[in-house]
Amino acid sequence: MNDFSVGMALFDYIPVIFFAIGGIILLRDLYNKMSKGAFAIFAAGVINVAMAGFLKATWKLLYAGAHIDISAFNAMFFPVQSIGFLLAGVGIILMLCKKRSATKNLSVVPVVSITFPYLVLVMVAGLGCLDAGLCILAKKMKKPAVIAIFVLSFVCCLGMGYLSTKDFEQASMNWIAEGVNFCGQGLFLLGVWMLHKAGLADLVLEKDA
Repeated sequence: MNDFSVGMALFDYIPVIFFAIGGIILLRDLYNKMSKGAFAIFAAGVINVAMAGFLKATWKLLYAGAHIDISAFNAMFFPVQSIGFLLAGVGIILMLCKKRSATKNLSVVPVVSITFPYLVLVMVAGLGCLDAGLCILAKKMKKPAVIAIFVLSFVCCLGMGYLSTKDFEQASMNWIAEGVNFCGQGLFLLGVWMLHKAGLADLVLEKDA
């Protein structure tokens, strides 16, 4: 039986809010730098990650506060979040590799079946691409401190992957995992906010063709 409290469930919303705010800032600041296809992929990724976290926190809240177990909210968390990070990472890489007017053939996206053992690799790859892309932007803007922030955020998220293999029926493990997630998403938001304040929206990557 899971040992959740209402306070723990409410705390779980905070990292979700951190990521959602950071994602919205990036969507606004990077819109003029992405092709329509790349932007759609990136936006879909951000929405997937935020929604997965929101539903997981909602599952905890309902379970702790009303003893209602909507297990689907919990079961879908890891696969939806993994795919979300992958899409967000792909969107960032497409932005950095192609001109805004050049990416026109994204309407055909290969559909693959991903089994659970590969979801960790999918999440790490997507998150790695996302953070690496943001580090490249920080380098272009000559913000080395922001690079360090995104690296630390990535390390925290890797820590979450490790903790996901542990027994989460104990309250102590849930608090540890939530603390690591809080730090990881808080650092993500901090890095994004610093780029935003430094003029990310006005950064010119390359001229449109």
